[in-house]
Amino acid sequence: MFVRDLASILHADLDSFYASVEQRDDPRLRDRPVIVGGGVVLAASYQAKAYGVRTAMNGRQALALCPAAVVVPPRMAAYSDASRAVFAIFRDTTPEVEGLSIDEAFLEVGGLARIAGSPVTIAARLRARVAEEAGLPITVGVARTKFLAKVASGVGKPDGLLVVDPAREREFLHPLAVERLWGVGRVTAATLHGLGVRTVADVAGLGEPALVSFLGPAAGRHLHALAHLRDPRPVEPHRSRRSIGSQRALGRRHRSPAELDAILAGTVDRLARRLRAPKGADLDDDAGGDRGGTGGRVCRTVVLRLRFGDYTRATRSHTLLAPTAHTPTLLGAARRLLTAAAPEIADRGITLLGLSLTNLGTDDAVQLELPLDARSGPALDTTLDAVRHRFGAGSVARATQLGRDQGLQVPVLPEHE
Repeated sequence: MFVRDLASILHADLDSFYASVEQRDDPRLRDRPVIVGGGVVLAASYQAKAYGVRTAMNGRQALALCPAAVVVPPRMAAYSDASRAVFAIFRDTTPEVEGLSIDEAFLEVGGLARIAGSPVTIAARLRARVAEEAGLPITVGVARTKFLAKVASGVGKPDGLLVVDPAREREFLHPLAVERLWGVGRVTAATLHGLGVRTVADVAGLGEPALVSFLGPAAGRHLHALAHLRDPRPVEPHRSRRSIGSQRALGRRHRSPAELDAILAGTVDRLARRLRAPKGADLDDDAGGDRGGTGGRVCRTVVLRLRFGDYTRATRSHTLLAPTAHTPTLLGAARRLLTAAAPEIADRGITLLGLSLTNLGTDDAVQLELPLDARSGPALDTTLDAVRHRFGAGSVARATQLGRDQGLQVPVLPEHE
């Protein structure tokens, strides 16, 4: 139950997750600057961040900033195992857990006073358990709303506990930089800075009509509400994810259209399998399709995400005529988006290619009964998923994927929690 007058929502966020797992598992790395990843920084320890190293930074640039950093290859299986252990602690603390990613979650603890103590007591105990049982540092923000709890955990890092008193919410929030507002990225921040808006208090002072005129209806109303401490969203333990995605860092070298197409096809294959995965599929579970229907969800919108050679970003989207989890349909839409972006890629180069499937919904239709060509229709998807479920995710692949480096597969939360 969402309690509006009590700071009962916890935002628990593991600190520099990948790097912390590496430091936990290798005592030689403790208290040293650590970079996970080579060509691109996937994670950096706080010792490395102190030198200016940041996630997604070019590896050469990171080492120039911090020559003493130890670079280690990512171990995705280890991160998945660590995430499972931490989420088990979350769910042992309260049944009201809403996972956001493999290293952060919201927890509602307002109804546990009689059996577990106050939210602050529960948060302190949670941090101690994660440190002792999982061996990892975690920061917890405690507040009356999800937004404020997330802001509190960000301000409280690293390895901290920060409580926002409901009577002092405005005093806590308004002096913070606009970048602390949920949804303010680099582009929106630049727009606000251009208007002389630097703090949350400045945003609150603009008024909703002005924000809407500068940022558009959705973003303007959203930021106005947050700046005025309005966030009625409860913790939703069984909330279905509204989108799934995957991206591949490509480095600086030239990529041919055929190579980009192969990377895109592999990405679509993996995301489509995740769409069709049955309820309860685990972090690394490629199961799905060994039943008549999808057992999972369908997608309505395909979004292509690009980062060019100058590190600027762009997105392109296509809305399908009908929701689907059909791999060839999703791939066709993604290919059309990539083809449209080809001139810009040829001119500016490309360093990252990503894809998101959004506007997700459920679908329990029995695909095998649909009158579609079995060579490319849902029946084939279902059959191939069943083979992968039995013999492993790599047991069936496109010919274009044979012998090709598939890149890092970042662990994700189960698609249905």
